[in-house]
Amino acid sequence: MSWQIVYYSEAVRQWIDGLPPGLRAYYARITERMLKYGPHLGMPYVRPLGKGLNEIRAIGKEGIARIFFAARSEQIVILHGFVKKTDKTPRRELDTARRRLKEI
Repeated sequence: MSWQIVYYSEAVRQWIDGLPPGLRAYYARITERMLKYGPHLGMPYVRPLGKGLNEIRAIGKEGIARIFFAARSEQIVILHGFVKKTDKTPRRELDTARRRLKEI
């Protein structure tokens, strides 16, 4: 099965491109594996959040980023992302990802 990565919007793609170099490199390594092996890599790379929503767990010297995605028939749809400033995922970020998941 051949997977393809698509973005929810151009703004999401630009946000990914604007990540600090270390986080962007980690994101690139994870997505390369996802394209080859599928989106369900498991911890510590990917964590399922339930109801079809998953998160890529990117870690770099610049901090920690979480990128939310959904897998749909050979497509990995990148929905939303943010750079963590606290230990917990902010409710607002999670709600944005869930709302976008419902839209696709």
